[in-house]
Amino acid sequence: MADPLLHIKDGYYFEVPKFLWPSRRTSREDFPEHYIRNDDHYQDWEAARQYEGLLRIQTLSDVPRKDGLLEQYHAWRHQPANFAKPFDRFLEEAPSQAWFQRQLALGKFSGQLRNETRQEWEARKDRAEASREAWQHVKEEAEDVQLYIAETPEWSAEKIDQYNRFLDGKILIPQPFAKLQNNYQKESGFAISKFMILEAIVAVALVLLFKRLATKSQFGRPVRGRLWNMFEAFLLFIRNDIAKPAIGGHDADRFVPLLWTIFMFVLTCNLLGMLPWLGAPTGSFSVTLALALVTFATVVVSGSRRFGVVGFWKNQVPHMGLPIYLAVVIVPMMFAIEVLGLFIKHAVLGFRLLANMVAGHLVLLSIMGLAVAAAASVSWPYVALASVVGSAILSLLELFVAFLQAYVFTFLSALFIGSAVHHH
Repeated sequence: MADPLLHIKDGYYFEVPKFLWPSRRTSREDFPEHYIRNDDHYQDWEAARQYEGLLRIQTLSDVPRKDGLLEQYHAWRHQPANFAKPFDRFLEEAPSQAWFQRQLALGKFSGQLRNETRQEWEARKDRAEASREAWQHVKEEAEDVQLYIAETPEWSAEKIDQYNRFLDGKILIPQPFAKLQNNYQKESGFAISKFMILEAIVAVALVLLFKRLATKSQFGRPVRGRLWNMFEAFLLFIRNDIAKPAIGGHDADRFVPLLWTIFMFVLTCNLLGMLPWLGAPTGSFSVTLALALVTFATVVVSGSRRFGVVGFWKNQVPHMGLPIYLAVVIVPMMFAIEVLGLFIKHAVLGFRLLANMVAGHLVLLSIMGLAVAAAASVSWPYVALASVVGSAILSLLELFVAFLQAYVFTFLSALFIGSAVHHH
Protein backbone atom coordinates (compact mmCIF):
# COMPACT_ATOMS: atom_id res chain seq x y z
CA MET A 1 0.00 0.00 0.00
CA ALA A 2 1.71 3.22 1.13
CA ASP A 3 5.44 3.54 1.67
CA PRO A 4 6.16 2.62 5.33
CA LEU A 5 8.88 5.30 5.51
CA LEU A 6 6.66 8.20 4.48
CA HIS A 7 6.42 9.49 8.04
CA ILE A 8 10.08 10.57 8.00
CA LYS A 9 9.80 12.15 4.56
CA ASP A 10 8.68 15.62 3.63
CA GLY A 11 4.94 16.03 3.21
CA TYR A 12 2.14 18.52 2.85
CA TYR A 13 0.83 18.29 6.41
CA PHE A 14 1.94 18.40 10.04
CA GLU A 15 1.15 15.41 12.22
CA VAL A 16 0.19 15.77 15.89
CA PRO A 17 -1.49 13.43 18.40
CA LYS A 18 -4.94 12.55 17.12
CA PHE A 19 -6.79 13.90 20.14
CA LEU A 20 -5.29 17.35 19.55
CA TRP A 21 -6.55 17.64 15.96
CA PRO A 22 -9.50 15.30 15.35
CA SER A 23 -11.15 15.31 11.93
CA ARG A 24 -14.90 15.96 12.19
CA ARG A 25 -15.86 16.30 8.54
CA THR A 26 -19.49 15.42 7.93
CA SER A 27 -19.81 15.30 4.13
CA ARG A 28 -17.80 14.47 1.04
CA GLU A 29 -17.42 18.15 0.14
CA ASP A 30 -15.55 18.80 3.40
CA PHE A 31 -12.61 16.59 2.44
CA PRO A 32 -9.56 17.85 0.49
CA GLU A 33 -9.92 17.41 -3.24
CA HIS A 34 -7.04 14.95 -3.54
CA TYR A 35 -8.80 12.63 -1.05
CA ILE A 36 -11.84 12.59 -3.33
CA ARG A 37 -9.74 12.03 -6.45
CA ASN A 38 -7.95 9.08 -4.81
CA ASP A 39 -11.21 7.42 -3.73
CA ASP A 40 -12.01 4.15 -5.53
CA HIS A 41 -15.53 5.25 -6.41
CA TYR A 42 -14.36 8.51 -7.97
CA GLN A 43 -11.61 6.76 -9.93
CA ASP A 44 -14.11 4.26 -11.34
CA TRP A 45 -16.43 7.14 -12.29
CA GLU A 46 -13.54 8.95 -13.96
CA ALA A 47 -12.38 5.74 -15.70
CA ALA A 48 -15.82 5.29 -17.25
CA ARG A 49 -15.73 8.86 -18.60
CA GLN A 50 -12.21 8.35 -19.95
CA TYR A 51 -13.25 5.12 -21.66
CA GLU A 52 -16.10 6.94 -23.37
CA GLY A 53 -13.55 9.52 -24.49
CA LEU A 54 -11.33 6.76 -25.90
CA LEU A 55 -14.14 5.62 -28.16
CA ARG A 56 -14.45 9.16 -29.55
CA ILE A 57 -10.78 9.33 -30.60
CA GLN A 58 -11.04 8.43 -34.28
CA THR A 59 -7.31 7.83 -34.69
CA LEU A 60 -7.36 4.99 -32.13
CA SER A 61 -8.11 1.41 -33.11
CA ASP A 62 -8.44 -1.95 -31.35
CA VAL A 63 -9.90 -0.44 -28.17
CA PRO A 64 -10.69 -3.39 -25.81
CA ARG A 65 -14.11 -4.00 -24.32
CA LYS A 66 -14.95 -1.81 -21.34
CA ASP A 67 -15.60 -4.59 -18.79
CA GLY A 68 -12.34 -6.39 -19.49
CA LEU A 69 -10.30 -3.20 -19.52
CA LEU A 70 -11.74 -1.98 -16.19
CA GLU A 71 -11.15 -5.41 -14.65
CA GLN A 72 -7.49 -5.21 -15.66
CA TYR A 73 -7.34 -1.68 -14.25
CA HIS A 74 -8.73 -2.78 -10.87
CA ALA A 75 -6.15 -5.59 -10.62
CA TRP A 76 -3.33 -3.18 -11.60
CA ARG A 77 -4.50 -0.47 -9.19
CA HIS A 78 -4.42 -2.83 -6.21
CA GLN A 79 -0.76 -3.66 -6.72
CA PRO A 80 1.36 -1.86 -4.05
CA ALA A 81 3.37 0.12 -6.60
CA ASN A 82 0.20 1.36 -8.32
CA PHE A 83 -1.90 2.20 -5.29
CA ALA A 84 -4.59 4.84 -6.03
CA LYS A 85 -3.30 5.57 -9.55
CA PRO A 86 -6.03 6.72 -11.95
CA PHE A 87 -7.16 5.02 -15.13
CA ASP A 88 -5.11 7.26 -17.43
CA ARG A 89 -1.90 6.27 -15.62
CA PHE A 90 -2.91 2.62 -16.11
CA LEU A 91 -3.23 3.08 -19.87
CA GLU A 92 0.03 5.03 -20.10
CA GLU A 93 2.18 2.84 -17.81
CA ALA A 94 0.86 -0.73 -17.58
CA PRO A 95 2.77 -3.24 -19.77
CA SER A 96 -0.56 -4.89 -20.65
CA GLN A 97 -1.69 -1.71 -22.44
CA ALA A 98 0.96 -1.75 -25.15
CA TRP A 99 -1.80 -1.32 -27.76
CA PHE A 100 -2.53 2.13 -26.36
CA GLN A 101 1.07 3.20 -25.75
CA ARG A 102 2.11 2.09 -29.23
CA GLN A 103 -0.63 4.05 -30.98
CA LEU A 104 0.12 7.22 -28.99
CA ALA A 105 3.86 6.63 -29.41
CA LEU A 106 4.42 7.48 -25.73
CA GLY A 107 8.07 8.23 -25.19
CA LYS A 108 10.35 8.41 -28.23
CA PHE A 109 8.64 7.94 -31.57
CA SER A 110 9.90 4.79 -33.27
CA GLY A 111 11.83 4.92 -36.50
CA GLN A 112 10.63 3.97 -39.92
CA LEU A 113 9.52 0.35 -40.10
CA ARG A 114 10.62 -2.15 -42.72
CA ASN A 115 8.48 -2.07 -45.87
CA GLU A 116 7.07 1.31 -44.78
CA THR A 117 7.24 4.25 -47.13
CA ARG A 118 8.13 7.73 -46.03
CA GLN A 119 4.54 8.83 -46.53
CA GLU A 120 3.26 5.96 -44.36
CA TRP A 121 5.76 6.85 -41.64
CA GLU A 122 4.68 10.50 -41.71
CA ALA A 123 1.01 9.44 -41.56
CA ARG A 124 1.69 7.17 -38.56
CA LYS A 125 3.53 9.99 -36.81
CA ASP A 126 0.66 12.41 -37.48
CA ARG A 127 -1.88 9.90 -36.15
CA ALA A 128 0.17 9.48 -32.96
CA GLU A 129 0.36 13.24 -32.44
CA ALA A 130 -3.37 13.63 -33.08
CA SER A 131 -4.11 10.77 -30.67
CA ARG A 132 -1.96 12.33 -27.94
CA GLU A 133 -3.70 15.69 -28.30
CA ALA A 134 -7.14 14.07 -28.25
CA TRP A 135 -6.21 11.94 -25.24
CA GLN A 136 -5.02 14.98 -23.31
CA HIS A 137 -8.36 16.65 -24.00
CA VAL A 138 -10.21 13.51 -22.84
CA LYS A 139 -8.27 13.47 -19.55
CA GLU A 140 -8.96 17.12 -18.84
CA GLU A 141 -12.64 16.73 -19.66
CA ALA A 142 -13.08 13.53 -17.61
CA GLU A 143 -11.55 14.94 -14.40
CA ASP A 144 -14.26 17.02 -12.76
CA VAL A 145 -14.65 16.66 -9.00
CA GLN A 146 -17.57 19.08 -8.82
CA LEU A 147 -19.49 17.17 -11.50
CA TYR A 148 -18.79 13.93 -9.66
CA ILE A 149 -20.22 15.41 -6.46
CA ALA A 150 -23.28 16.64 -8.32
CA GLU A 151 -23.95 13.38 -10.20
CA THR A 152 -23.26 10.70 -7.58
CA PRO A 153 -24.82 9.90 -4.20
CA GLU A 154 -23.21 11.12 -0.98
CA TRP A 155 -20.62 8.86 0.62
CA SER A 156 -21.89 6.56 3.31
CA ALA A 157 -21.43 7.43 6.97
CA GLU A 158 -19.01 4.51 7.28
CA LYS A 159 -16.77 5.83 4.48
CA ILE A 160 -16.80 9.37 5.92
CA ASP A 161 -15.89 7.98 9.33
CA GLN A 162 -13.07 5.95 7.77
CA TYR A 163 -11.62 9.00 6.02
CA ASN A 164 -11.95 11.01 9.24
CA ARG A 165 -9.85 8.40 11.01
CA PHE A 166 -7.21 8.75 8.26
CA LEU A 167 -7.15 12.51 8.80
CA ASP A 168 -7.13 12.51 12.61
CA GLY A 169 -3.99 14.30 13.78
CA LYS A 170 -3.11 15.64 10.33
CA ILE A 171 -2.95 19.43 9.95
CA LEU A 172 -3.11 19.87 6.18
CA ILE A 173 -1.10 22.75 4.72
CA PRO A 174 -3.22 24.99 2.44
CA GLN A 175 -2.05 24.79 -1.17
CA PRO A 176 -3.21 27.89 -3.07
CA PHE A 177 -0.63 27.40 -5.85
CA ALA A 178 -0.61 23.63 -6.37
CA LYS A 179 -2.70 20.58 -7.05
CA LEU A 180 -1.79 17.58 -4.88
CA GLN A 181 -1.73 13.96 -5.94
CA ASN A 182 -1.67 12.82 -2.31
CA ASN A 183 -0.28 14.02 1.02
CA TYR A 184 3.30 13.43 -0.15
CA GLN A 185 3.30 14.14 -3.88
CA LYS A 186 2.18 17.09 -5.95
CA GLU A 187 0.54 16.80 -9.33
CA SER A 188 1.21 20.32 -10.58
CA GLY A 189 2.06 23.84 -9.45
CA PHE A 190 4.12 25.12 -6.52
CA ALA A 191 3.35 23.08 -3.41
CA ILE A 192 4.21 24.25 0.12
CA SER A 193 5.63 21.38 2.17
CA LYS A 194 6.24 20.89 5.87
CA PHE A 195 10.01 21.22 5.48
CA MET A 196 9.60 24.49 3.57
CA ILE A 197 7.67 25.97 6.48
CA LEU A 198 10.19 24.67 9.01
CA GLU A 199 13.10 26.09 7.01
CA ALA A 200 11.37 29.46 6.77
CA ILE A 201 10.78 29.45 10.53
CA VAL A 202 14.45 28.56 11.16
CA ALA A 203 15.64 31.31 8.80
CA VAL A 204 13.41 33.98 10.38
CA ALA A 205 14.36 32.88 13.90
CA LEU A 206 18.08 33.06 13.12
CA VAL A 207 17.75 36.49 11.53
CA LEU A 208 15.87 37.88 14.54
CA LEU A 209 18.17 36.21 17.04
CA PHE A 210 21.45 37.32 15.52
CA LYS A 211 20.15 40.75 14.65
CA ARG A 212 19.60 41.23 18.35
CA LEU A 213 23.08 39.85 19.10
CA ALA A 214 24.60 42.21 16.51
CA THR A 215 22.73 45.14 18.05
CA LYS A 216 24.13 44.29 21.47
CA SER A 217 27.72 44.16 20.22
CA GLN A 218 27.78 46.79 17.46
CA PHE A 219 29.30 49.52 19.67
CA GLY A 220 32.00 47.26 21.05
CA ARG A 221 30.21 46.55 24.31
CA PRO A 222 30.82 43.10 25.82
CA VAL A 223 27.93 40.71 25.30
CA ARG A 224 26.48 39.45 28.57
CA GLY A 225 24.26 36.49 29.29
CA ARG A 226 24.72 32.74 28.93
CA LEU A 227 22.78 32.50 25.67
CA TRP A 228 24.65 35.34 23.99
CA ASN A 229 28.01 34.08 25.25
CA MET A 230 27.20 30.65 23.83
CA PHE A 231 26.51 32.11 20.37
CA GLU A 232 29.66 34.21 20.57
CA ALA A 233 31.61 31.05 21.42
CA PHE A 234 30.13 29.37 18.33
CA LEU A 235 31.23 32.32 16.21
CA LEU A 236 34.78 32.30 17.57
CA PHE A 237 35.03 28.55 17.07
CA ILE A 238 33.92 28.81 13.43
CA ARG A 239 36.27 31.75 12.81
CA ASN A 240 39.37 30.44 14.57
CA ASP A 241 39.04 26.66 14.19
CA ILE A 242 37.27 26.29 10.83
CA ALA A 243 37.62 29.37 8.63
CA LYS A 244 41.21 30.37 9.37
CA PRO A 245 42.79 26.89 9.12
CA ALA A 246 40.83 26.00 5.96
CA ILE A 247 40.79 29.34 4.10
CA GLY A 248 43.73 31.21 5.57
CA GLY A 249 43.95 34.20 7.87
CA HIS A 250 43.94 36.75 5.04
CA ASP A 251 40.62 35.63 3.49
CA ALA A 252 38.87 33.89 6.37
CA ASP A 253 36.94 36.84 7.78
CA ARG A 254 35.19 37.45 4.43
CA PHE A 255 33.60 34.00 4.57
CA VAL A 256 32.88 33.74 8.31
CA PRO A 257 29.33 35.18 7.97
CA LEU A 258 28.47 32.57 5.34
CA LEU A 259 30.03 29.71 7.28
CA TRP A 260 28.37 30.81 10.52
CA THR A 261 24.99 31.00 8.74
CA ILE A 262 25.46 27.55 7.23
CA PHE A 263 26.48 26.07 10.58
CA MET A 264 23.59 27.54 12.53
CA PHE A 265 21.02 26.77 9.82
CA VAL A 266 22.12 23.14 9.44
CA LEU A 267 22.38 22.68 13.22
CA THR A 268 18.91 24.08 13.88
CA CYS A 269 17.36 22.01 11.10
CA ASN A 270 19.08 18.91 12.48
CA LEU A 271 17.81 19.61 15.98
CA LEU A 272 14.23 19.94 14.73
CA GLY A 273 14.40 16.21 14.04
CA MET A 274 14.70 15.64 17.80
CA LEU A 275 11.35 17.35 18.46
CA PRO A 276 8.16 15.25 18.31
CA TRP A 277 5.94 15.63 15.22
CA LEU A 278 8.30 17.89 13.28
CA GLY A 279 11.16 16.12 11.50
CA ALA A 280 14.54 17.32 10.29
CA PRO A 281 14.46 19.26 7.00
CA THR A 282 18.03 18.05 6.43
CA GLY A 283 16.51 14.57 6.01
CA SER A 284 15.37 15.68 2.54
CA PHE A 285 17.77 15.67 -0.41
CA SER A 286 16.16 18.80 -1.85
CA VAL A 287 17.33 20.66 1.27
CA THR A 288 20.83 19.21 1.48
CA LEU A 289 21.32 19.63 -2.27
CA ALA A 290 20.33 23.31 -2.03
CA LEU A 291 22.85 23.79 0.78
CA ALA A 292 25.54 22.07 -1.29
CA LEU A 293 24.68 24.34 -4.23
CA VAL A 294 25.24 27.37 -1.98
CA THR A 295 28.74 26.12 -1.25
CA PHE A 296 29.34 25.32 -4.94
CA ALA A 297 28.19 28.79 -6.04
CA THR A 298 30.45 30.38 -3.44
CA VAL A 299 33.39 28.33 -4.67
CA VAL A 300 32.85 29.25 -8.32
CA VAL A 301 32.14 32.95 -7.71
CA SER A 302 34.98 33.44 -5.21
CA GLY A 303 37.49 31.59 -7.37
CA SER A 304 36.42 33.51 -10.47
CA ARG A 305 36.73 36.83 -8.67
CA ARG A 306 40.21 35.92 -7.45
CA PHE A 307 41.68 34.45 -10.64
CA GLY A 308 39.18 35.39 -13.34
CA VAL A 309 36.74 32.97 -14.95
CA VAL A 310 39.36 31.29 -17.14
CA GLY A 311 41.94 31.38 -14.38
CA PHE A 312 39.59 29.66 -11.94
CA TRP A 313 39.08 26.68 -14.23
CA LYS A 314 42.79 26.57 -15.10
CA ASN A 315 43.51 26.52 -11.37
CA GLN A 316 41.71 23.17 -11.13
CA VAL A 317 44.81 21.53 -12.60
CA PRO A 318 47.90 21.78 -10.38
CA HIS A 319 51.15 22.95 -11.93
CA MET A 320 53.20 19.84 -12.71
CA GLY A 321 56.07 21.22 -14.83
CA LEU A 322 55.62 18.56 -17.53
CA PRO A 323 57.35 18.69 -20.91
CA ILE A 324 55.07 19.77 -23.73
CA TYR A 325 54.72 16.31 -25.30
CA LEU A 326 53.37 14.94 -21.99
CA ALA A 327 51.38 18.04 -21.04
CA VAL A 328 49.21 17.91 -24.19
CA VAL A 329 48.05 14.44 -23.15
CA ILE A 330 48.02 14.54 -19.36
CA VAL A 331 46.75 18.08 -18.69
CA PRO A 332 43.41 17.65 -20.53
CA MET A 333 42.88 14.35 -18.74
CA MET A 334 43.68 15.95 -15.39
CA PHE A 335 41.38 18.87 -16.17
CA ALA A 336 38.46 16.54 -16.96
CA ILE A 337 39.08 14.52 -13.79
CA GLU A 338 39.41 17.59 -11.58
CA VAL A 339 36.30 19.29 -12.96
CA LEU A 340 34.32 16.09 -12.57
CA GLY A 341 35.66 15.80 -9.03
CA LEU A 342 34.61 19.38 -8.32
CA PHE A 343 30.99 18.53 -9.11
CA ILE A 344 31.10 15.15 -7.40
CA LYS A 345 32.52 16.38 -4.09
CA HIS A 346 29.82 19.05 -3.80
CA ALA A 347 27.11 16.50 -4.59
CA VAL A 348 28.59 14.18 -1.96
CA LEU A 349 28.46 17.09 0.49
CA GLY A 350 24.68 17.00 0.20
CA PHE A 351 24.44 13.20 0.19
CA ARG A 352 26.60 12.87 3.32
CA LEU A 353 24.38 15.14 5.40
CA LEU A 354 21.22 13.47 4.11
CA ALA A 355 22.47 9.94 4.78
CA ASN A 356 23.60 10.70 8.32
CA MET A 357 20.33 12.36 9.29
CA VAL A 358 18.07 9.71 7.76
CA ALA A 359 20.14 6.78 9.07
CA GLY A 360 19.63 7.79 12.69
CA HIS A 361 15.85 8.00 12.26
CA LEU A 362 15.77 4.58 10.59
CA VAL A 363 17.73 3.00 13.43
CA LEU A 364 15.38 4.55 16.00
CA LEU A 365 12.40 3.30 14.00
CA SER A 366 13.73 -0.25 13.87
CA ILE A 367 14.48 -0.37 17.61
CA MET A 368 11.10 1.05 18.62
CA GLY A 369 9.48 -1.41 16.22
CA LEU A 370 10.82 -4.27 18.35
CA ALA A 371 8.32 -3.43 21.08
CA VAL A 372 5.45 -3.53 18.60
CA ALA A 373 6.65 -6.78 17.05
CA ALA A 374 6.92 -8.40 20.50
CA ALA A 375 3.50 -7.19 21.70
CA ALA A 376 1.99 -10.69 21.43
CA SER A 377 4.96 -12.38 23.05
CA VAL A 378 5.29 -13.27 26.72
CA SER A 379 8.65 -11.50 26.76
CA TRP A 380 7.23 -8.17 25.58
CA PRO A 381 8.00 -6.28 28.86
CA TYR A 382 11.70 -7.05 28.48
CA VAL A 383 11.71 -6.16 24.79
CA ALA A 384 9.77 -2.96 25.49
CA LEU A 385 12.22 -1.97 28.21
CA ALA A 386 15.18 -2.67 25.93
CA SER A 387 13.53 -0.67 23.13
CA VAL A 388 12.90 2.34 25.36
CA VAL A 389 16.42 2.30 26.80
CA GLY A 390 17.96 1.75 23.37
CA SER A 391 15.89 4.56 21.85
CA ALA A 392 16.92 6.93 24.65
CA ILE A 393 20.60 6.12 24.14
CA LEU A 394 20.35 6.49 20.38
CA SER A 395 18.48 9.77 20.80
CA LEU A 396 21.47 11.09 22.70
CA LEU A 397 23.67 9.84 19.87
CA GLU A 398 21.36 11.63 17.39
CA LEU A 399 21.82 14.83 19.41
CA PHE A 400 25.58 14.47 19.07
CA VAL A 401 25.26 13.69 15.35
CA ALA A 402 23.18 16.86 14.85
CA PHE A 403 26.10 18.99 16.08
CA LEU A 404 28.74 16.83 14.38
CA GLN A 405 27.12 16.96 10.94
CA ALA A 406 26.67 20.74 11.15
CA TYR A 407 30.39 21.00 11.93
CA VAL A 408 31.40 18.56 9.15
CA PHE A 409 29.27 20.33 6.53
CA THR A 410 30.67 23.73 7.52
CA PHE A 411 34.27 22.50 7.69
CA LEU A 412 34.10 20.84 4.27
CA SER A 413 32.49 23.97 2.82
CA ALA A 414 35.39 25.99 4.21
CA LEU A 415 37.91 23.55 2.71
CA PHE A 416 36.29 23.79 -0.73
CA ILE A 417 36.20 27.58 -0.55
CA GLY A 418 39.83 27.67 0.59
CA SER A 419 40.94 25.53 -2.34
CA ALA A 420 39.08 27.85 -4.74
CA VAL A 421 40.76 31.08 -3.62
CA HIS A 422 44.32 29.73 -3.52
CA HIS A 423 46.61 28.39 -6.21
CA HIS A 424 46.91 24.64 -6.34
